[in-house]
Amino acid sequence: MAEVVVFGVAGEDHLWLADLKAGTVTRIDPPKQGALADADALRKAGSTVVKTVNLAAAASSADAVFGGFMDG
Repeated sequence: MAEVVVFGVAGEDHLWLADLKAGTVTRIDPPKQGALADADALRKAGSTVVKTVNLAAAASSADAVFGGFMDG
């Protein structure tokens, strides 16, 4: 199982690192080189980049998630 997940949210310039084992989410500095920098550039241009994640959905609040709702 993955230990961490890096994600970005449409409309935001920064990325986040979710440490699944520790249960934390941390804002990370934009990558300057390498595959993550390439993927970040693609997402900023409007692409969706997915690797070994089979569900990702934005919601307006944690209550919405626990209520079974996801933003369209």
